[in-house]
Amino acid sequence: MGLGGTAKKIQTLADTAEKMYQRLNELREQVQATQESVTDTTDRVKRLENEMAEQRALLNAVAAELDIDVETVSAEAHISDAEVAEETHEETPEGAAEETHEETPEGAAEETPGGASGDAPDGDGDREDPETASD
Repeated sequence: MGLGGTAKKIQTLADTAEKMYQRLNELREQVQATQESVTDTTDRVKRLENEMAEQRALLNAVAAELDIDVETVSAEAHISDAEVAEETHEETPEGAAEETHEETPEGAAEETPGGASGDAPDGDGDREDPETASD
């Protein structure tokens, strides 16, 4: 029996080694595919960066021709974006739902005869509807 147990252990070991070898090959293929994807993405990013630099140069040339201060326009755009982001950040899901619900109950009633709660069976649905309606 000692010889049969040893043969069984060797067979189990060989099976495990074969499974590990197959898994290793799968991982090797995945790593290769990932490396190719990273290389492709890097090339794309470089190409897009070059195109963006060309477009920026053209835009600056046109702006200079039209006496437009690009830095001022850019700063105004960033300020505007920051204000919108700040307003969005200040509104919590509960606060946004309360404010929107208080401001637009008539609008919700106009959209659906049964009111906003007719669309959603629970209170959570009522909060989501005003948020999407305000966008």
